[in-house]
Amino acid sequence: MKRIAYIEMDTHAEIAGNFVQLMQDSAEFKVDYYLSEKVFKLIEKPATDSIITIPPDLLGMLKDADYDLVIIGTVHRYFNIFKKITEQFNTAVIVHNQNFSWASAFHLFTRVFQDDIAYRIKLLLTEGLLSAPRVYSKVKHLLLLNPDGVKAPYKSLPVLFNEFSDTVNPDRFCIVIPGSVSQKRRDYAGIFQKLRHFRSEVEVVFLGKAAGEELKWIVEFGKSKPGNVSIRYFTEKVDSKTFETWMRKASVLWCPLQSETTFFSQKEFYGVTKMTGNLGDAIRFGKCAVFPEDYPAQEFPFIFNERENIEELLLNASACSFNFQQAYSQKAVADALHAALRSMI
Repeated sequence: MKRIAYIEMDTHAEIAGNFVQLMQDSAEFKVDYYLSEKVFKLIEKPATDSIITIPPDLLGMLKDADYDLVIIGTVHRYFNIFKKITEQFNTAVIVHNQNFSWASAFHLFTRVFQDDIAYRIKLLLTEGLLSAPRVYSKVKHLLLLNPDGVKAPYKSLPVLFNEFSDTVNPDRFCIVIPGSVSQKRRDYAGIFQKLRHFRSEVEVVFLGKAAGEELKWIVEFGKSKPGNVSIRYFTEKVDSKTFETWMRKASVLWCPLQSETTFFSQKEFYGVTKMTGNLGDAIRFGKCAVFPEDYPAQEFPFIFNERENIEELLLNASACSFNFQQAYSQKAVADALHAALRSMI
């Protein structure tokens, strides 16, 4: 039986959780999960043999075992430690921001004083920020979570699967907009403008924490919205149970992503250099979704690109008949994941 170490010290607990579910019955691979306490608490169904640890202890713990493959779920900090791991083990890194992964040491240094200065200085002085390019350039396997269309030098790591194929029918047409309410990530200003022209009875759920300026927008819209539009929003972080409940009630997902965002003051482009979590949401809950007009959705029949009449498009998208279980069943994705892992050992 081949042995794999899966490391997640920072974020993306949901990806680690998917990996756990897909590998739990494997007769071919034995996986040990090295998790920070924060990540462990965020995984709904953590592996019973998860190892809660801190980054400085990782290297010594890995040396005590004989792993055929080490997978690092996120390399956005602890670069000095991950550099040593990539030098000593057959290692794969999941890339979440492709432009960041190609940035030079000089480029990263110039970004330190552009935003979030105290945290970035910490990365520079204590976590080996300038060694990040060495991690990404020397690692044996660069992985993307995109289910389709992955090209060299990247490899696909299939972990997105359909968990819920049943629909909890809502009382009215329910549009869910998943994700933290941030204008930097999604065009909420555009949402409010378009909702004013809706004629159908709809419930719109902003399924993520709303705060600051965006919360003010929601409150103001609530005072002047059309009578046929009802809204629901949250001022605290949405817990997993509430998120799951509303996602299952959704008639359709509306994901008005900004075409670009930034990571470490570096531009990233959704669908090109960065995958949106909304894609995983649609697959997990078996929901068709409306994405922006310019989002590259050719590989995904359940994604509809936005056009002029957004209300009509949302209604049509809710009636789409894509078979998520056939394309993304847990067994099918687990088989694909096993094949991907074999190719790296």
